[in-house]
Amino acid sequence: MALGVSGLVAVVWRMKMAEVMLKAIAPFGAALAAISLVTGALWGKPTWGTYWQWDARMTSMLILLFMYVGVIALQAVIRDPRQAARAAGLLAMVGVINVVIVKYSVEWVQTLHQGSTLKMFGESTIDPAMKYPLLLSMLGLWLLYAVNVLLRARTEVLWRERRSKWVSKRVKEGEH
Repeated sequence: MALGVSGLVAVVWRMKMAEVMLKAIAPFGAALAAISLVTGALWGKPTWGTYWQWDARMTSMLILLFMYVGVIALQAVIRDPRQAARAAGLLAMVGVINVVIVKYSVEWVQTLHQGSTLKMFGESTIDPAMKYPLLLSMLGLWLLYAVNVLLRARTEVLWRERRSKWVSKRVKEGEH
């Protein structure tokens, strides 16, 4: 969703920081999508007897991974950073549709996956012994995401502005 919002801002308002955030968010999202697919397959083998099933949740996650890879590829192939950001931003905005499909696929389609057990509104059906460690792990992942994206964004800004005086001054002063 953050990638889609960055894409929207980059395409509509052409803000440079949104373009930077597009470039910073996509690799981490791709890594998490890949980890989700691999660990899901490893869990699926003993549970369902197969590594892969063309299940709605699994297929929509694979499409999400391809979307992230597409955003990264567009930014790598198009030489002009502004044009690359516009193309990647359009793909990211379209990809938001798939995020909704990933989230609700288990409710819309009969799948191998169980429905949601952790709910924002209403009663969660997850046992409290599992709920609080899960919430703590989710918080840790969000913090890892934030730090990773901010560090990548900082690096991208420094790269784009590498010829400017303020970056040269920082390098001479020994700041990194």
